[in-house]
Amino acid sequence: MKLLNPSSAALLLLAGLPANAETSGQTSARMPSAKEREALVRLQVFLDSALFGPGKVDGLPGEFTTKAIVHYQTAHGLEPTGLPESLPVPQDSRAYTEYTIKPDDRKFVGNLPSKPAEQCRLQYLPYDSLLEFLTERFHCSEGLLEHLNPSLKLDHLNVGDTVKVPAVEPFQIEDVRAIAQLPEKPEYKGRSIRIDRKERQLELREGGTLLASLPITPGSESLPTPPGKWRIYGISTMPTFRWDEGVLNHGVRTDQFFMLPPGPNNPVGVVWCALNRAGIGIHGTNQPNTIGRAFSHGCMRVANWDVIRLIEKVTAGIPVVIE
Repeated sequence: MKLLNPSSAALLLLAGLPANAETSGQTSARMPSAKEREALVRLQVFLDSALFGPGKVDGLPGEFTTKAIVHYQTAHGLEPTGLPESLPVPQDSRAYTEYTIKPDDRKFVGNLPSKPAEQCRLQYLPYDSLLEFLTERFHCSEGLLEHLNPSLKLDHLNVGDTVKVPAVEPFQIEDVRAIAQLPEKPEYKGRSIRIDRKERQLELREGGTLLASLPITPGSESLPTPPGKWRIYGISTMPTFRWDEGVLNHGVRTDQFFMLPPGPNNPVGVVWCALNRAGIGIHGTNQPNTIGRAFSHGCMRVANWDVIRLIEKVTAGIPVVIE
C-alpha cells in the first residue's frame, strides 16, 4: 500500500485544525495550541484503541498518525485521504484522564544498570523511573506529560501524585506473566501478518480484511529483516534474552554472551513472537521512542503496548509475509 507523505499543514488539519502560513512550503510547522493538541490526542487515542497504531501519543502531527488514519480508512472502506473527516471519532470522548500513582507501582521501578554484564546479575529489568512507567502505561511521550502537568516534577514523582495522562487503554505491566509458550487459538488460523519494511508497518489481516496496523522498527542494511514467507513458530511473554555482541553486530553466534532477565527493559520487551527462521521474531522493546525511527538487528521491533495486544489476536502457525 502506498502511503501519503503529508505536509505539515495537512497534518495540522488532521482534526479539523486551522493551519497558518508558517505550516506551508519549506517553513517549519507551528506548535499546536492546547486546544489543537487535545484534538490531536483525542484522534490518536481513537486510532490507538482501534489498534491502528499512531506510535506514541504526543498530540503532535506526525508520519505514523497519518499512516494510522490511512490504514483505518482502508480497513473500513473509506477513501484513504490521510485526513480524519471520515473517521467516527466521538467529539465528546475524553482525550485525557488522571492516574494516581499507587504503592504497588514502585515494584516495577528500580535501578537499571546500562551494561549487559551488570544487567545479567539481576532477576528483573525494571523501569528506571516512575516517569518511564507512566509513559509506557499510557502509550505516550514525556513531552506530552510535561505539557499536561506543568506543576509536577516528573523526574521526582512519588506515590500519591495524580498525573494527567491520555485516555488510552493502559498497558498494565502487572498483568503480564511469564509464559514460555502461549496456547494456540484455532479461531485465528485464518489470519496473517504482512511486514512492510519500507513503510515500517505491520499489518494484521484475515482474508482480505485489514484488522490492525502497527508501526515497527525493521532490520538495518547490514542485518536486514529477511524477506519471504515465514510462519509464527511460537509466542512467549516476559522472555529472557541472550545478549551476544556477535549476533547483534554480525549475525554470528559466539560463546561470549549474557542471559538477560525478563522485564519491560529487556531488549526484546515483554513479548517474543518467534518465526520459523532462527533468531528472527516480532518482539517488544525497551526503547519505544525509537519505533519506526531506528533499525533493529534483523527482527521486527514493536512497542510493548502494541505487541501485547497483537498477540491476543494471533496464534502460532499463521503466515508472516515480509516484503
